[in-house]
Amino acid sequence: MAGGDGETNASTNNNGVEAATEELAGEEEEKGSGVRFPLARIKRIMKADPELGLASQDAVFLVAKATELFVESLALEAYHYTSQSKKKTVSRRDVDHCIDAIEALAFLDGAMD
Repeated sequence: MAGGDGETNASTNNNGVEAATEELAGEEEEKGSGVRFPLARIKRIMKADPELGLASQDAVFLVAKATELFVESLALEAYHYTSQSKKKTVSRRDVDHCIDAIEALAFLDGAMD
């Protein structure tokens, strides 16, 4: 039944972005850890904060997963601006439009300068 639900969702989407994302997510879960970022690098970045004493593996995993979801969300939103412009390549301008349009991303304003 799970396969049928995925096929229904993929066929009802306006574009293939959501379908591709769901397909990749399914492949990720089969691989094991389910994160795309290297956990050792995430842990090293976390330890760079002097206020952090120890970072458990669970904390590192959660930060990696949250980062992955954030980057995926930002990329999808930027892609929407790219597709509205009838382009195929996401540019910095598309990401800037995304940051300006979405209030939750206001903290990124000026981060790409």
